Amino acid sequence: MRLDRRHFALFIGANYLYLTGAQAQNIQKSGDFDHGYTAWNTLLQKHVHWLPDARQSQVDYTGFADDATTLQQVLDGWSAVTPAAFAAFSRAQQMAFLVNAYNGFTVALILTRYPKLASIRELGSPLQSPWKKRFFTLLGQRRHLDWIEHEQLRPLYADPRVHTAINCASIGCPALRPEAFVAARLDAQLDDGMQRFLADRTRNRMAAGKLQVSSIFKWFAEDFTQNRGGYASVKDLFARYADELADAPADRAALRARTAPITYLDYDWALNDLRR
Repeated sequence: MRLDRRHFALFIGANYLYLTGAQAQNIQKSGDFDHGYTAWNTLLQKHVHWLPDARQSQVDYTGFADDATTLQQVLDGWSAVTPAAFAAFSRAQQMAFLVNAYNGFTVALILTRYPKLASIRELGSPLQSPWKKRFFTLLGQRRHLDWIEHEQLRPLYADPRVHTAINCASIGCPALRPEAFVAARLDAQLDDGMQRFLADRTRNRMAAGKLQVSSIFKWFAEDFTQNRGGYASVKDLFARYADELADAPADRAALRARTAPITYLDYDWALNDLRR
């Protein structure tokens, strides 16, 4: 069945309710969950494109809408995973599942109003942010995106690299990768995401002797403490990536000495879309 973009949100709501019943149980009994994320990976390769510097990406949401049936099947498969099945995943498999789910359901959320949308924040209201909307089912309950990020990934896995893995459909956000996260390569993918983001001089850079970085590092500075990721503070992160952040030897030395003053750049909430 081919889905009209105008009906995408209604379809996913009805279908998720159905999958919380016998069909979800049957899927789990089959033991056929694809930890390689073949279908999701194919969609990402088709509809997500690196910019020339390979540090930011653009998303072809129109293309995703054209492939709405396939996207729906991917989301249905994730919604069918039971808490018991998830508990049997390895730690890396769990993290890959949650990151892919965050990114996939974010795409679905954008499609509920695209193309009449300039920012994901337009999908919220004065009383509720778009990240608090319970619009999908995951691990047996209706969930919102903040549940994945703030109740699962951040507190339970304590890996600050996750902040460059999940994508909020905004230009200011670290890039949505044109590939799925998979347990076998998770560490390499997370490292690569952080390296690409910190090497993007439009969002993180040394200028006039000061370090200017994304507001992500202000909002989530606590995630780079207490030896999470090997960091005692977010300055340890910048010291590790001094070569990505600066060209001048003096600037790199200041970063490694953790003496460079830090300022935070405004976040660009414009949609990361590829308009046709």
